[in-house]
Amino acid sequence: MAAGLPALMLLLVAGLTAVDAVGVRVACADAAREAALAAARGEPGTVAGSRYAPGGAEVSVTVAGDRVTATVRAPVRALGARLPRLVVSGKAVAAVEPGAPGPVP
Repeated sequence: MAAGLPALMLLLVAGLTAVDAVGVRVACADAAREAALAAARGEPGTVAGSRYAPGGAEVSVTVAGDRVTATVRAPVRALGARLPRLVVSGKAVAAVEPGAPGPVP
Protein backbone atom coordinates (compact mmCIF):
# COMPACT_ATOMS: atom_id res chain seq x y z
CA MET A 1 0.00 0.00 0.00
CA ALA A 2 2.77 2.45 0.87
CA ALA A 3 4.58 1.73 -2.40
CA GLY A 4 1.44 2.44 -4.41
CA LEU A 5 0.89 5.93 -3.00
CA PRO A 6 3.77 7.60 -4.93
CA ALA A 7 2.59 5.95 -8.15
CA LEU A 8 -0.93 7.21 -7.50
CA MET A 9 0.38 10.74 -6.92
CA LEU A 10 2.38 10.58 -10.15
CA LEU A 11 -0.72 9.54 -12.08
CA LEU A 12 -2.69 12.35 -10.47
CA VAL A 13 -0.08 14.95 -11.49
CA ALA A 14 0.06 13.55 -15.03
CA GLY A 15 -3.73 13.61 -15.31
CA LEU A 16 -4.06 17.17 -14.05
CA THR A 17 -1.32 18.32 -16.42
CA ALA A 18 -3.09 16.64 -19.34
CA VAL A 19 -6.38 18.36 -18.46
CA ASP A 20 -4.60 21.71 -18.26
CA ALA A 21 -2.90 21.09 -21.63
CA VAL A 22 -6.23 20.35 -23.28
CA GLY A 23 -7.70 23.57 -21.90
CA VAL A 24 -4.77 25.63 -23.16
CA ARG A 25 -4.97 23.93 -26.56
CA VAL A 26 -8.64 24.88 -26.89
CA ALA A 27 -7.80 28.46 -25.94
CA CYS A 28 -5.02 28.50 -28.58
CA ALA A 29 -7.42 27.23 -31.25
CA ASP A 30 -9.98 29.91 -30.33
CA ALA A 31 -7.34 32.65 -30.42
CA ALA A 32 -6.02 31.41 -33.78
CA ARG A 33 -9.55 31.42 -35.23
CA GLU A 34 -10.14 35.00 -34.07
CA ALA A 35 -6.75 36.11 -35.43
CA ALA A 36 -7.35 34.52 -38.85
CA LEU A 37 -10.85 35.95 -39.17
CA ALA A 38 -9.73 39.43 -38.13
CA ALA A 39 -6.82 39.42 -40.58
CA ALA A 40 -9.11 38.19 -43.36
CA ARG A 41 -11.40 41.18 -42.72
CA GLY A 42 -8.49 43.61 -42.95
CA GLU A 43 -8.02 44.15 -39.22
CA PRO A 44 -4.75 43.48 -37.34
CA GLY A 45 -4.84 39.72 -36.79
CA THR A 46 -2.03 39.56 -34.26
CA VAL A 47 -3.77 42.07 -31.99
CA ALA A 48 -7.08 40.20 -32.21
CA GLY A 49 -5.43 36.87 -31.49
CA SER A 50 -3.52 38.27 -28.52
CA ARG A 51 -6.80 39.34 -26.88
CA TYR A 52 -8.03 35.73 -26.78
CA ALA A 53 -4.70 33.91 -26.33
CA PRO A 54 -3.69 32.38 -23.01
CA GLY A 55 -0.92 34.01 -21.00
CA GLY A 56 2.58 33.75 -22.47
CA ALA A 57 1.31 32.78 -25.92
CA GLU A 58 2.93 33.68 -29.24
CA VAL A 59 0.56 34.71 -32.04
CA SER A 60 1.72 34.67 -35.66
CA VAL A 61 -0.32 35.48 -38.75
CA THR A 62 0.82 34.83 -42.32
CA VAL A 63 -0.84 35.75 -45.59
CA ALA A 64 -0.38 33.58 -48.69
CA GLY A 65 -2.45 34.58 -51.67
CA ASP A 66 -6.12 34.55 -50.71
CA ARG A 67 -5.64 32.67 -47.44
CA VAL A 68 -4.70 33.81 -43.96
CA THR A 69 -3.11 31.36 -41.54
CA ALA A 70 -2.87 32.09 -37.82
CA THR A 71 -0.88 30.02 -35.35
CA VAL A 72 -0.92 30.41 -31.58
CA ARG A 73 1.63 28.62 -29.37
CA ALA A 74 1.47 28.65 -25.59
CA PRO A 75 3.43 26.95 -22.81
CA VAL A 76 1.72 24.61 -20.38
CA ARG A 77 3.32 24.41 -16.98
CA ALA A 78 3.37 20.92 -15.57
CA LEU A 79 2.32 20.61 -11.96
CA GLY A 80 5.65 20.78 -10.23
CA ALA A 81 8.40 23.34 -10.57
CA ARG A 82 11.08 20.93 -11.73
CA LEU A 83 9.17 19.37 -14.61
CA PRO A 84 9.71 20.68 -18.15
CA ARG A 85 7.14 22.86 -19.85
CA LEU A 86 4.99 21.53 -22.63
CA VAL A 87 4.11 23.70 -25.63
CA VAL A 88 0.74 23.34 -27.32
CA SER A 89 -0.51 25.14 -30.40
CA GLY A 90 -3.63 25.95 -32.33
CA LYS A 91 -3.88 26.79 -36.02
CA ALA A 92 -6.66 28.30 -38.13
CA VAL A 93 -7.01 29.21 -41.81
CA ALA A 94 -9.46 31.73 -43.25
CA ALA A 95 -10.12 32.96 -46.77
CA VAL A 96 -9.66 36.67 -47.45
CA GLU A 97 -13.08 38.28 -47.61
CA PRO A 98 -14.01 39.89 -50.91
CA GLY A 99 -14.14 43.66 -50.73
CA ALA A 100 -11.94 43.77 -47.65
CA PRO A 101 -9.15 46.36 -47.72
CA GLY A 102 -6.56 43.56 -47.66
CA PRO A 103 -5.37 41.14 -45.03
CA VAL A 104 -3.33 42.57 -42.19
CA PRO A 105 -1.04 40.20 -40.26
